[in-house]
Amino acid sequence: MISAARPLAILSALAEEQAGLVDQLQGAQRVTHAGREFWQGALDGLPVVLALSRIGKVAAATTSAALIERFGVGAIVFTGVAGGVGRNVQVGDVVVGTGYVQHDMDASPLFPRYQIPLTGQTAIGADAALARALVFACVVGLQGVQHAGRAPMVHQGLVASGDRFVNGQEETARIVDTLRLHGHEPLAVEMEGAAVAQVCHDYGLPFAAVRAISDRADDTAHADFPVFVRDVASVYARRIIAEFVRTCQDSQPRL
Repeated sequence: MISAARPLAILSALAEEQAGLVDQLQGAQRVTHAGREFWQGALDGLPVVLALSRIGKVAAATTSAALIERFGVGAIVFTGVAGGVGRNVQVGDVVVGTGYVQHDMDASPLFPRYQIPLTGQTAIGADAALARALVFACVVGLQGVQHAGRAPMVHQGLVASGDRFVNGQEETARIVDTLRLHGHEPLAVEMEGAAVAQVCHDYGLPFAAVRAISDRADDTAHADFPVFVRDVASVYARRIIAEFVRTCQDSQPRL
């Protein structure tokens, strides 16, 4: 799942989504590269590189390529927030992506809708072992946590990425309905995952991501998002990543 000889990259778009992790790094070293700050060190003895992708697919792809080329990471895990669009996905839940599609990819009629040109691929799958480890980390790490009076549910499924902050009921319905029309059932929308998945696929590197649901990608998303990111996302990330690191260090075949 994760090579002992190569560090694990932990990636987020915003500082709030990764708050506290740098403080927990053992032997922390800051490296500036490609206009970004990267933090090398260890979490619970596991070699890691922490980085912020910034927002959007191009920025995320640049950061991912830098992690692979400059830092030689052996896998990338993304933790952040997303808008929930699945029927049973509520604010405060978490989604572990099993696949990633770009909802704004449309090179038709040259290529089928949503297909990445010249690849023959539409949805890129997450690494199964990493995704299972993230699910386990969510279930264990969020025990006892409540949001708005309910325990967070852990969902697994398709995540749709695009270079838009989706925050209107009509826009969300249009994106989701069109994806469904082409055989895709998204659970969440965000702005980076599919790009990181594509880079990792190109390099043959394991990738998985977990997203806390900050809003329902509706008309109040712009108000719900910053509050959730500030008050909730960092708590989720610390708990999930701590348990994920323990799971990666554990030799028991429970994944």
